[in-house]
Amino acid sequence: MVETARVDLQREFKAPEARANPIPVYAKLRKLGPVLRSADLFGEGFVLPRYEEVVRVLKDPRFANDRRNVPGGSSLDRWWMPAIMRMLISSMVLKDPPDHRRLRNLVQKAFTPVMVENLNGRVEQITEDLLDAAARKPVVDLMEDFALPLPLTVIAEMLGVPQSDRIPFRALIAKVLDSSAVTPISFIRNYPNMLRLNSFLRKLVKLRREQPGDDLVTALVQAEEGGDRLSEDELISMVFLLLFAGHETTVNLIGNGVLELVRHPEQLQKLREQPDLIDSAIEEMLRFTNPVGIVAPRFAKEDVEIAGVPIPKGSALTLLIASANLDETAFPHADELDITRSPNRHVSFGYGIHYCLGAPLARLEARVAIPALLRRFPRLDLAVPAEKLRWRPHIGLRGLEALPLSVSLAGSAAERSAA
Repeated sequence: MVETARVDLQREFKAPEARANPIPVYAKLRKLGPVLRSADLFGEGFVLPRYEEVVRVLKDPRFANDRRNVPGGSSLDRWWMPAIMRMLISSMVLKDPPDHRRLRNLVQKAFTPVMVENLNGRVEQITEDLLDAAARKPVVDLMEDFALPLPLTVIAEMLGVPQSDRIPFRALIAKVLDSSAVTPISFIRNYPNMLRLNSFLRKLVKLRREQPGDDLVTALVQAEEGGDRLSEDELISMVFLLLFAGHETTVNLIGNGVLELVRHPEQLQKLREQPDLIDSAIEEMLRFTNPVGIVAPRFAKEDVEIAGVPIPKGSALTLLIASANLDETAFPHADELDITRSPNRHVSFGYGIHYCLGAPLARLEARVAIPALLRRFPRLDLAVPAEKLRWRPHIGLRGLEALPLSVSLAGSAAERSAA
């Protein structure tokens, strides 16, 4: 029998320096082996830190997202669980075919590539407005002034939130999405905000049933496939998923990505000189900075072997996509930022049937936001020592609490366009 090392992920990432620079931690985990043992939320389980095994499980139908589809498996749904939590754990991201395919087909009819691409002009306007406000400050907090409000404003408009409700809506989302709330006590304190957001979204769905508009909620309400439509709970769950997954990824992509450009001035200068590199730069930021570290767990539907290690039926697997993205066997010089990297087969948005539905939106927002930031500010410097930066305490999500930057403005419109 192949020996497998045991790891405690919470302990590995507990130290602030591990959150600030997880690369050595992931390298250590990959060195321990392709399959590790861990006690996680689902009991005794396995951890996969390497690229090959992570991709294999992501595309292997013998692994389920929904534990109820494992013979003898039980649901996380319990009688004492609040209704809103039961709704959230039944979201599309935790479903398997055919339920997953049904939901995804319906949502894809509403959340189309054309809808995302049509947002380009509006994202540009929001970006410029935010930069106008930021430019009045000697020190810009990139998170508070830019990375957080940009996707919040975009998603409010996408959903068709009435203009009069957008400021309180954005404030409510910010509270619900506060990813520092990771302890049971923090979750309990935040629970009333989740109830308020749930109530707000149900009123919005009712409004768009009665007064259809050119927005995502209306499109979700009207989406139909073979006579089938989303139930109200499915619709609300889908909006929650878009808020949690899409928003957090974009915030961290912009924040982490800009930080690494500042830390790698030769890469920053290359992007300034060759702005057409923005698409490959974004892919490299996704790979190197890992806005999302872990995808939803997978459960073995039968006895399986991975890299010579027996995986008993019913086992939970934690897939470290952040570690996979830093695997030197898949990415030459994986611990270096290279905005020209090609090919770049990262798994930051997952892989296979659960590939992130919001990936095009996150890419669009970053493709607009980062070049605009570089044009507006020909010089960007950390306003505090790097070791003073505060990181959110999630393992699954990697993002900054604040990113203070000293900036200098372009002296003229011509200078700005050339920057």
